[in-house]
Amino acid sequence: MSARAIGSATISFGLVAIPVKIFPASKSTGIAFNMLHAKCGTRVKQQYVCPLDEEIVPREAMIKGYEFAKGQYVTFEADELKALAEPATQSIEIKEFIPQDQVPTIYYDRPFYLGPDKNASRPYRLLSRALTQTGRAAVARHAARGKQYLVLLAPYGDGLIMYQLHHKDEIRAFDEVPIGEAAPKAKEVDLAVQLIDQTASDTFKPGDYPDEVQQRIEQAVEQKLEGKEVVISDVAAPQAQIIDLMEALKASIGHGKSPKGKAGAKSGKGASRKPPKRAVESQAATKTKPKKRARSTSK
Repeated sequence: MSARAIGSATISFGLVAIPVKIFPASKSTGIAFNMLHAKCGTRVKQQYVCPLDEEIVPREAMIKGYEFAKGQYVTFEADELKALAEPATQSIEIKEFIPQDQVPTIYYDRPFYLGPDKNASRPYRLLSRALTQTGRAAVARHAARGKQYLVLLAPYGDGLIMYQLHHKDEIRAFDEVPIGEAAPKAKEVDLAVQLIDQTASDTFKPGDYPDEVQQRIEQAVEQKLEGKEVVISDVAAPQAQIIDLMEALKASIGHGKSPKGKAGAKSGKGASRKPPKRAVESQAATKTKPKKRARSTSK
């Protein structure tokens, strides 16, 4: 089944114009729940209520307002807001070409596939191939739905993908996040690197990471539709926190997957997994106490 376009636009750079169709690159797979009246099972409706007049306010009796101070608003009529909106030109105007890796990933918002419109397949493929050969992407502005979006056009296979980007003022500075000043020790870094190498992979396989919550909900829905009792498996309790960082790293080594079958197991006889920290502590405590008893007995 062919994808359904959600809009159309025209890519322009220089004197070149490429009509394209816009397709969603992602889809919602979540199960949506509706709010029902528990008494009769009827879906309830949402209404707006004025807390001052204590009455329901219909949509035609509403205006939009911007709160510039607590409880104080400057209001706008629909015509005023329409005049401020971006003209609906549906254009994608390329401003410059840059290496795609120069855009920090934090700026990426939503992806969209672009496909050629009627009689635009040749220039569409031309732009895709040229971007691929130069290793660049196109920074552009997209005017749609009364808004102006910052977007990035990049090659995707033989076609094009458009990433909607955040504007600079939408990104918080990381300096606002307190991270403290404690620095890890060199041995801790070495163990962390060893742990990363142990579970490293050269490819990303999204199919290996299904939405388990979604699967549980779907299973519960099926059980209810079949008139069965919903069976919910117990969720494993979180393990106790290991405060000692070095011990936590040591306990982690050998318990994850390892590339090429090297799961951190020692060669030769007697090779075994490293016990978890609790076991290490209990063994250490067991070994320590007999020594003290032996000394007291000798005296």
